[in-house]
Amino acid sequence: MQELVGRLTALDPEASETLKVVAYFDALVAAGVGLDGLLRAAAALSGAVAGAQRGVRVSRYDAVGRRLDATADFTPPPGRVAERIRVWLERDGAPHANDEMVVERLALAVELQQRHRSPDSGLDIAVDPSRSTDERSSALARLRISAGERIRLVATSVNEAPPGAPSTIVPTRYGLLRATVDTSGGLPPRRRSGLGTWVRADHAPDSWGAAVVAYRLTDKADPIVDATDLGAMLILARSYDPEVPHEDVTRLARCDAVESAVLRALVEADSIRSAATRLGMHHSSVQARHEALTRELGYDPRTPIGRMRYVAAALLLRLSDPQSTNS
Repeated sequence: MQELVGRLTALDPEASETLKVVAYFDALVAAGVGLDGLLRAAAALSGAVAGAQRGVRVSRYDAVGRRLDATADFTPPPGRVAERIRVWLERDGAPHANDEMVVERLALAVELQQRHRSPDSGLDIAVDPSRSTDERSSALARLRISAGERIRLVATSVNEAPPGAPSTIVPTRYGLLRATVDTSGGLPPRRRSGLGTWVRADHAPDSWGAAVVAYRLTDKADPIVDATDLGAMLILARSYDPEVPHEDVTRLARCDAVESAVLRALVEADSIRSAATRLGMHHSSVQARHEALTRELGYDPRTPIGRMRYVAAALLLRLSDPQSTNS
């Protein structure tokens, strides 16, 4: 499926997106994700509110995974029915090209999930910030983890399932990731892992959010990133919305490979001369590039404030990079 998606991207982008929808829900079904997880996935994939009605109970999630309340006069829009559960998408304006496919695959996934009677796992609920503390505590109890126990969540690709530890696949704004509970700090490191902060178990969503940020910051040089090492920068990273990029991030993204290398050397080196030595360039060339970059960025990257803005923008650019998205 993944190879087919790649081959079709250049030939028929719309067909490619359709196949991605199919592969996305296939992975969720294979992982036994429950109804709420499927709704969060549909919302994240479509960028619209996804909902389901089972009897009188209505469940709705927005595109960032928040559970939405249904008012007394709420009328579900047209959708599909699977195993006596109606599912739908709520979008303002004209539907997107793949909305019908998303609803169709959501309905099929719900049908398969109901046939196998696979409710949301305890961990699905434990990492869901829209759940109450009592709900999370009850879910943790099913995993034999007390609410006050010290844990951290680890984010990996969906295919990296550490043996012997509770894990589940979680839809995020960046795609599907696997969440695994670490209770000892001795969880074997994966090929690529984001380590969340240590928290009380009933605060698991905080650790999971940090783990997702850490995972996004991994690369070949740093395949394992611990969110704790980010310090106060974690607050900035968690509050940032890549879909509304800051001007500093946009400007930094426009730099080509040579400009990026020069900029990093200017920020990290003690002087422009030492930056030139590090880059193997003439001092006057680096000086000229420094002046040009200062004009382009709107700040001098060698001043204390400028260094701070560069570091922040570089961090947020990593979170915005689609190449960092888990496949």
